[in-house]
Amino acid sequence: MILTAVIERDEFGYFAQIPELKGCVTQGNTYEEVLLNIQEAAELYMESLKTEELHALQKRKVIISPIEVAIHA
Repeated sequence: MILTAVIERDEFGYFAQIPELKGCVTQGNTYEEVLLNIQEAAELYMESLKTEELHALQKRKVIISPIEVAIHA
């Protein structure tokens, strides 16, 4: 199954979340570490799902698209 991982970086390291899996978040010191952590978190999350929840998740699609917004200072 392909999921969407959103990864952010700040001065403390990396933070990752998967929008399809509410509350599935993790962090890591490096990009590689956070990728491994979010994959493991997603696998554990999905193990906890009931059959009908897993089927609903398989039908769900998330699209990440950049948008431009005006900033009024």
